[in-house]
Amino acid sequence: MPRIRNWKDLVFFRPTKQTSYVHVDTLFGPPGRNVIDWDLIESHFKDLMRVALSVREGKISSVLLLRRLRSGSHKNAHYAAFREVGRVIRTIQLLRYLTDPQMRRRVTAATNKVEAFNGFSEWVRFGNRGVIADNDPAEQEKAVKFNALLTNCLIFHNTLDIAQVVRELQAEGWKVDPEDLAEVSPYLTEKIMRFGEYSTHELDLRPEAYEPHLDVDFTKLDPQDLATAS
Repeated sequence: MPRIRNWKDLVFFRPTKQTSYVHVDTLFGPPGRNVIDWDLIESHFKDLMRVALSVREGKISSVLLLRRLRSGSHKNAHYAAFREVGRVIRTIQLLRYLTDPQMRRRVTAATNKVEAFNGFSEWVRFGNRGVIADNDPAEQEKAVKFNALLTNCLIFHNTLDIAQVVRELQAEGWKVDPEDLAEVSPYLTEKIMRFGEYSTHELDLRPEAYEPHLDVDFTKLDPQDLATAS
């Protein structure tokens, strides 16, 4: 669930025209407006389930499905039915978001992490100001995948450095709490030389075996703290 902005532009839908709410009724617009068409959903329920199963089983691609839903035949009753279902799900999710503080914290934390990764990926893709100038879809896909690969390699490199620093601190007698370590971000740029010298003489050298173990007990970390860590 993405971060929600511009609440004033969001539309909530009522289950019936007669439904009203004590404290949040203004979210649903004028009385009797923005009502779910349950009859439309019921009349096309089998068709909706058939389409959903086809997508799940890979018998129809999402691109082809969207193209068909955009077609204008019969004013596209299937599209209208899917739209009503989407309105129901979206309204429920928005109400859950409003009433569940923990959910808001999880959504905010997850969104922050995604934005941090995207920002780091953009920092890595500095050539040509990050613009993919090639019009060939295959070359565009290649550029995106190479950037993702390089980004993840740098994140892994930073993680190894962080783990090594933790081991050195522990060897000196420092206590490393999991709560503190959960706040350390792997999106570090200070030591990455984007414009530096790139030597190839070490490409044939076999690196030391990766040591995944870290003597930190993360089981003592509150799952909520772990989920909201930056």
